Amino acid sequence: MKLRSWVTPLTIGSFVIMAVSGTLMFFRLKFGLIQEVHEWAGWVLLAAVIVHLVMNWRAFGTYFKQPLARAIMGACAVVLALSFIPISGGGGGGNPAHMVMRGIGQANIETVIAVSGLSLEDGLQRLKGVGITAEEGMTMPALTQGDQELQRRVIQTLF
Repeated sequence: MKLRSWVTPLTIGSFVIMAVSGTLMFFRLKFGLIQEVHEWAGWVLLAAVIVHLVMNWRAFGTYFKQPLARAIMGACAVVLALSFIPISGGGGGGNPAHMVMRGIGQANIETVIAVSGLSLEDGLQRLKGVGITAEEGMTMPALTQGDQELQRRVIQTLF
């Protein structure tokens, strides 16, 4: 079996997966395994492109002789380099909403309920009403066991 018979279709297929899943993630439409598939398809695309480049090295090398091609590849390299520069404004940590959600995800249930504005009793009752059994002193990690969907349900129920 020739490499070309599977490398080119693999490159095209993994690119399509990356394009569709990346577009969905850009518009914050993360459901199912979109993010995980996107991440793994990225590795598949990388491997397929490397094999494709090795197979077509001579033709690829001609692009370095063309001014427009060099300018485009150079601009892409600059964008990539700039993407590594932190822009968080000094304090570090990134998006404040993500930091808050990470904090809530690690807090004890009393703190989460207090932040929601409910009394402890009302908050525990609300959770019980949707089938989530939480007890005083329990942490969010202990309650959700790493299940992000359950964590989302807890937060939706309380807020």
